Amino acid sequence: MANKEVAKAKTGFFTKVGNFFKGIGKYFKEVFAEVKQLTWPTKKELINYCLAVIAFCALMAIIIGLLDLAFGSFFQFLANLGK
Repeated sequence: MANKEVAKAKTGFFTKVGNFFKGIGKYFKEVFAEVKQLTWPTKKELINYCLAVIAFCALMAIIIGLLDLAFGSFFQFLANLGK
């Protein structure tokens, strides 16, 4: 029992700092191991994904532009009612 208390008391600053850097090293080792397991898309898949994103962005831009035009016209109509 007393040995465990003495061991806890001897845990100093340098031991904590050393454990911190060991943890960082372990983190990077695990990250590199995960990166090795990645599968990258083929050139054809990458082109298809890019075109899908561009098409979606263009579609959303058109929808937002039409909504902006509609709301702008509506509020302009409301503003002209009072004149």
